[in-house]
Amino acid sequence: MMPDVSPWREPVPAAGTMGEPRGRGRFGEYGGQYAPESLVEACREVDEAFREARADPGFRGALAELLALHAGRPTPLTPARRLSQELGVRLYLKREDLTHTGSHKINNVLGQALLAARMGRRRLIAETGAGQHGVATATAAALLGLEATVFMGERDIERQALNVVRMRMLGAEVIPVTTGSRTLKDATSEAMRHWVGVTGDSHYCVGSVIGPDPYPWMVREFQRVIGDEARAQCAAELRTGVPDHVVACVGGGSNAAGTFAGFADTSARFVGVEAEGGAGAARGRPGVLHGCRSLFLQDDDGQIVEAHSIAAGLDYPGVGPEHAHLRDLGRARYVTVTDEEAVAAAVRLARTEGIVPALESAHALAWVIRAAGGGELPAGSTVLMTLSGRGDKDISTLKELV
Repeated sequence: MMPDVSPWREPVPAAGTMGEPRGRGRFGEYGGQYAPESLVEACREVDEAFREARADPGFRGALAELLALHAGRPTPLTPARRLSQELGVRLYLKREDLTHTGSHKINNVLGQALLAARMGRRRLIAETGAGQHGVATATAAALLGLEATVFMGERDIERQALNVVRMRMLGAEVIPVTTGSRTLKDATSEAMRHWVGVTGDSHYCVGSVIGPDPYPWMVREFQRVIGDEARAQCAAELRTGVPDHVVACVGGGSNAAGTFAGFADTSARFVGVEAEGGAGAARGRPGVLHGCRSLFLQDDDGQIVEAHSIAAGLDYPGVGPEHAHLRDLGRARYVTVTDEEAVAAAVRLARTEGIVPALESAHALAWVIRAAGGGELPAGSTVLMTLSGRGDKDISTLKELV
């Protein structure tokens, strides 16, 4: 069992927290637009199109319709009754695993795909680790008549073979990335390099709250449907209307950012749960990668250190810039969970609630189990946890361990 890596601070529901970033996408000292000159104009075009689209009732209505009719929103808030009784807390699961394609990724991708079509782009480019963002991108492209090219690390292709088949069946081109660790970081690097040469007809559909401005806040805004729904559901379900704790797993951090955004002005404590081998927010240092300044795992010479996690979607050496800012503010706390704890949590949820979670989501649950058992979550506390995805994709990994 690993100790938590940062102390509690009083939550800071400061005015303007999780609003629009300052000029050039700044969240405190983080964010920005560290892009090659060849991408600056492309980023400007995305920023301009997004601002226009989010102010357009027609665009918002079209996205809401797609989220309802194609993605299956709203997702339910499920009380984990048996597990809650065992833990002595009231645990509620925001069920992003029940969306079409099986994870929260579809929320952001439908938004960006509609935006790309509005901009006249005919192709979507994406990176993927666990494969869920790739599947969502391929799905949206097929739905809207666009092409899709997905970059995926060779190692992730091997451990997420099911999702590779799904992407190809949906018509996407899946390009193996054989450099570096052959995981998510390298897939992201290759996708950005590719975008440089095709900005005229292609949109880079970034999968998390990373990248150059406007991507971190744009992705968060497309994902805040999770937090907004959960806020309304908690108001109807909980006596206080607001949970004591809001918990989500964090790789780049899009499902967590979207969930936190719905509760930014409340007293709920935010907890982001990272993989022990990919703890950018918990143990990272300021640096620049993939177009933004944030917290990244680095050696003494400032070189990026490779991340590791049994969950491919958490196998990233950093965290989105807004998460770095929330950590510095004390508004959110970031903790780590080991591979073994995550697997145990996945099995426990399956056997108490009949839900097999994605290994990414199981990290968040593992912290809830540990914190409840160790007294960090007082008896009777209410906990909202985003179950970001379902575990079908991880069966080949889990079958060797359970």
